[in-house]
Amino acid sequence: METRRRSVVKAVVWNAMGLAVMTLVGLIATGSAAVGGTLAVINTAIGLTLYVVYERVWAGITWGRNV
Repeated sequence: METRRRSVVKAVVWNAMGLAVMTLVGLIATGSAAVGGTLAVINTAIGLTLYVVYERVWAGITWGRNV
């Protein structure tokens, strides 16, 4: 079973990569680094929260695991 700390570190690293990509996409789409960055931060905050919850739910499900 995965620890909470590991789940959080995985989520943070994944979302840092997503933040960089989303900032670039936002910049290209809006032409503004400020607007693109704001959209990316909001998206990352929501995504990080949902990912941590998702990982913790799956950590408690034994289906498909050799226990």
